[in-house]
Amino acid sequence: MPHHALEITLTRPLPPPVLQRAARLLPLAANHDATRLMALVAAKTPQRAARRLRRRLGTRLPIDVITTHYPDADHSVLLNITFPPTVHAALTAGARRAQQTPERFLELAVHRALAEHADRETERLDHAVRHLLAHTTPAYLLAAVGHALTRLPERPTL
Repeated sequence: MPHHALEITLTRPLPPPVLQRAARLLPLAANHDATRLMALVAAKTPQRAARRLRRRLGTRLPIDVITTHYPDADHSVLLNITFPPTVHAALTAGARRAQQTPERFLELAVHRALAEHADRETERLDHAVRHLLAHTTPAYLLAAVGHALTRLPERPTL
């Protein structure tokens, strides 16, 4: 049976004793602040692996999202999210109105949101570059960008 690498995003950091108890049920690797965990789960499909992981650890950990760590052949990542009942009902109603499954409805909504974010980011960068070019030449701007890219990257500010 294949194993699937899954990443678990937690709603809050785990204290070491809680992490140790959970790791007795399923081997886990934690990041530095124990807000993200990695697990290998045996299952026929990634969907079954995510469901199995949620059943085994869902009551013991504050799981927010489970994702496949590696994209599939279509370059997609599986998201396993448990919604509160009111959100689930609204999602189901919206999907029904759109004549789609809740999964497809959510998938399309996420794709739309990502596309809108990419468009906004492109517009923001275009505006910033035009502002910079108003005060310098393209050659100086290109040299400055090259210089900035050769330094160690800092966290982007959003």
